[in-house]
Amino acid sequence: MALSKRQQNILGFIGRFARANGFPPTIREIGLEVGISSTSVVNYNLNVLEKKGLIERDPRVSRGLRLKESAGQRARPGRNVVQIPLVGRVAAGQPLQIPDGAADFSLFGDETVEIASGMLRDTEGVYALQVSGLSMIDALINDGDIVVMRHQNHAQNGDMVAALLRDRNETTLKRFYLEGDRVRLQPANPAMEPIFIPARDVDIQGKVIMVIRHLN
Repeated sequence: MALSKRQQNILGFIGRFARANGFPPTIREIGLEVGISSTSVVNYNLNVLEKKGLIERDPRVSRGLRLKESAGQRARPGRNVVQIPLVGRVAAGQPLQIPDGAADFSLFGDETVEIASGMLRDTEGVYALQVSGLSMIDALINDGDIVVMRHQNHAQNGDMVAALLRDRNETTLKRFYLEGDRVRLQPANPAMEPIFIPARDVDIQGKVIMVIRHLN
């Protein structure tokens, strides 16, 4: 399976660091080298490399990873796998503010997630977001998970959506309910309150069609 440019950079840095120091880098050292501020994003990419058989990891220690002998080889994309662009982060908790001048979601660069083609036959308008927060935990969506979205600007009551709150310039992941001239954005966490907002101030960015669990 093909590696993204970021994953190639991570793999190359692990090899160079280990040869120079006699031990592998930490997750934070990897992030500093390749320009990733989020340790969860580094961890996601390391999980991808591990699943592809290019590294081995021992979660009990901070430097518990090593290159496997197959790491010098690059597998070609399989016919039964599709690559979905990972375009940013969405808040499952307090809405995530969008920086001035930015797109709807903070971009992760050339990152992708891989999905078996049999699970997703139509990839038109499909993209992925990394989840930040715990407001959808009772829907089995945890902090650091990946949600696969289909881009659409409408939703049915009960749909799980990425919603842009225009008056706040913020995004959030919640269940959508239209109630008269307002929208209720409902968390799946009994400890959190729903968001009520005028319908005119909500833009639907997409509907969740799949969840990829992040396992430590």
